[in-house]
Amino acid sequence: MAIAIQAIKQAAVEGAGIVCFPECFVPGYRGPGKEIPPPDPLFLERAWSTAAAAAARAGIAVVLGSERVVEGALLATAVVIGRNGAIEGFQDKVQIDPSEEPTYRYGTGRSVFQVGPLRFGVVICHEGWRYPETVREAVRRGAHLVFHPHFHEAGPERYRPAAFADPANTFHEKAALCRAAENTCYFATVNYASPGSPTTSAVVRPDGSVMCWQPYGEEGLLVADLDLGEATGLLASRYRQAAGAGERQPARQLE
Repeated sequence: MAIAIQAIKQAAVEGAGIVCFPECFVPGYRGPGKEIPPPDPLFLERAWSTAAAAAARAGIAVVLGSERVVEGALLATAVVIGRNGAIEGFQDKVQIDPSEEPTYRYGTGRSVFQVGPLRFGVVICHEGWRYPETVREAVRRGAHLVFHPHFHEAGPERYRPAAFADPANTFHEKAALCRAAENTCYFATVNYASPGSPTTSAVVRPDGSVMCWQPYGEEGLLVADLDLGEATGLLASRYRQAAGAGERQPARQLE
């Protein structure tokens, strides 16, 4: 929480209107070998209130990677906090990785949120890498930007990337480029800074080009100034799912 509060303050000083944290940042991602206390709804509510108060003091919106307990089940989620400190809602992780099934339950439903002129959605980790429809749905509902909080640390492979979406990197960062280009939206992927991580935080433009990225393994705040006029959602709007057997075809006109 101390790191989160400091980042909220710093982002406001940098002139940001909104700041996003990685997946399950509070209390931490429950991966193999991670020592995270058992889920505690009271702790989580206090953490959200603390972040909300910091957001209100700084006048900045926050997308806080977290978790929540719903009907006794643990969900990975993102808590969306407005500039006035009000909790605007949650975006639960709907598509979970098979390795997460013993820990997290999948959520339901997708939302879009508004902060000033910015309309945005949130897809969490596995959703953004492997399920393009999660991003497309938000953009078809008017999102200029889709945040992608995730957790991705070094595996057994020895290769350590140095440049975002380098051909030698894993497929993940190429997927980030695709999510932006195939929907004509901004895509902001947000990871932890860990040694040897295969992916890093970055902002991708609506044409699929990289706007900026954080040096691998280096803690810090990545700041980007978006031209919302470029995020037209054109390609997302031309996509239509046909009735019946689930076939998909492009729309013949803009909706």
